[in-house]
Parts: sequence; structure tokens; C-alpha cells
Amino acid sequence: MRISRSTAGTAFVGGALILTLSALAYPSMLGVQNAASGQDRIIANTQWGPLTEADRDFVVRVRAAGLWEYPLGQMAMTKGTTPAMKEVAKHLLVGHGRLDASCRKLGTDLGITLPNEPSPQQQQFVATAEGATGKEFDSTAVTIMRVAHGSIFPTVAKIRATTRNTLVRELADQTNDTVLDHISILEKTGLVNHEQVAFQITAPAKLPQDQTTPPPPAAGAPVRVLPVPEDLKDFQTVAPNPSYAQPQPSPTVG
Repeated sequence: MRISRSTAGTAFVGGALILTLSALAYPSMLGVQNAASGQDRIIANTQWGPLTEADRDFVVRVRAAGLWEYPLGQMAMTKGTTPAMKEVAKHLLVGHGRLDASCRKLGTDLGITLPNEPSPQQQQFVATAEGATGKEFDSTAVTIMRVAHGSIFPTVAKIRATTRNTLVRELADQTNDTVLDHISILEKTGLVNHEQVAFQITAPAKLPQDQTTPPPPAAGAPVRVLPVPEDLKDFQTVAPNPSYAQPQPSPTVG
């Protein structure tokens, strides 16, 4: 994915980084219009339980998060100036690689159309980090990611508490573990300004929906894959793969 640097400057006003972190918002999903009854409307009955609009939206939000945070992890691996930033990169690549595998499986099992590109707003986040170098890159990338991860917690908690679909519930568990792992590793860089983060999470700017919604994939386009790098396949984080992603033992014959 190539993101233009030309938009990076719009993220700075008066020298302060303005982040509008509805980054994971996808309020009107691909191919299905929201009904007046709201996000609790059941859109499919599956063998894993009913699937609501909120469930479907959550799967797409997690997928969309990886579409911009995974490239940011790749960037941190090459542009990060400290060992702590390299560690952040590893956790981002592994965490979002594993979450992406889960989202793609749920997309197939539950019939959910997944985006292949991040939203314009999410592209702006990547472009902002891409336009920075040295210590400025470290600080900018950490701030963007810390606000994003802090902002998704309420959504994860609500889905985990209300979903009746077992696959979505497992994804919520995995997402919660991954987000907490990423927050912890970001804070270990010593670059998190907690007052700034709290302000940006509680008072986000408003953007039109077309800026916060990932575009639908082209007809017939293959689902984009965010792979866990080969040299990080065995990398340990506090976010394990969900049980449905684990290899199953072969049945005993005899």
C-alpha cells in the first residue's frame, strides 16, 4: 500500500498533532444498510449463534485496524531509532497478523465482506508517521498508536459483553489481549504523554463518514493478507491465538 506524503501536513495544527480516532469506526457496513432498529438487528443466523450488525461491524473494525497499523509496524521496524521501537514493531506485526488471520476466517465462516484498504482517515495516520524522521517519528508513531488502541477498548468490551455469536466472542477476547499487549509495549517506550492521550480519546474531532469508512473491495478482488513475518512466527506475546485458530489433533483410528 502506497500512501502519499502530501496529506501529512494536515494532521498538524499550531504545532500540535490532532488525531481523530474514530479510526476503527465502520458505521455502515458493506452491502448491508443499517436498519432503524439499530446495531442489535440480527442479519444472519449461523451455527455459532446469531450475527448482529454490531458483530459484523466489529469484525470489520478489527480488520481495518490491521490495514493501517500493520504498515505502521513495518515502518517502525525500519525507521524506529531505539530497541523499544523495534519491539513495538514486532508486537504490531505479530498481533495484527494473527488478528487478521482470525478476521479472514470469520469473514468466510460468517459471510462478512472485509475491506482491503484502510479508510482515508487511517491512511492519514500512516502518512503522518511516514512524513516524520528520527526521534520525531518515534514520538509521532507512538502517540498515534496509543490513542488508537485506547479508543477501541469500549467497543471491545461492549461486543464481548453482548454478542451471542461464539466466533465473534473469541475474536473479542483475542482483540482485547492484543490491544492490551500493544498499549503495554507502547508505554514501555517512555514516549506516551498520558494527558495528551486522554484528551484525544475523550474529545475526538468529528469527521464525515466517508473519511472514516474503508472503501469496499473491488469486485472479485482477493482478500488482502497481512502475514506474520516468518522470523516472528514463534514470537511470544500476551495475546494467544484463539482456540478455533489452533491446529486440531487428527482423530484416533483404531
